[in-house]
Amino acid sequence: MKKSGQVWIETVLYTLIGLALIGLALGFIMPKINEARDRATVEQAINSLSEFDAKVNEVIETGSGNVRQIEFYMKKGELHIVSSAYATNYISEISLTLDGLSAPYSEPGVEIDIGRIKVNSTEGQKTSSVSLRVPYNRINITYNNLNEDRKFTAAPTPYKFFIENKGNWININEGS
Repeated sequence: MKKSGQVWIETVLYTLIGLALIGLALGFIMPKINEARDRATVEQAINSLSEFDAKVNEVIETGSGNVRQIEFYMKKGELHIVSSAYATNYISEISLTLDGLSAPYSEPGVEIDIGRIKVNSTEGQKTSSVSLRVPYNRINITYNNLNEDRKFTAAPTPYKFFIENKGNWININEGS
């Protein structure tokens, strides 16, 4: 009987030691995994916003009456289309904000340029956020032919936008 009890005690101890080691390993690895996942999310958002900007510039360059369509994927964050009537210094902009990141994407409080996209990270007590924005000088961008600030939230399906050159301004409509 004594040998049987000793085997069970050893089995339980080895199992507990194994679980403790797995817990320690996950405690060190999970933050790095979350940071890498957040970095990939920000880089995907930068690529999506860059494609959106390319379509807007294509419409601007091709002249009045031209329309382009874009499908915009946004699994996380908020997209803002800001008309110059509501923007700072009367400069229209398209921005994307990602909250709840495990670490800042870049140095907090320092705006950096990635192509035409301006990136600004902020660090909170527990989470960080990053703001991506593309300013449009001397171009008024409207949503649905109205000078208004329009916000879009994350969605499992892509948004479909139609970007139209109206001559004196650029209009963005959401399609179906």
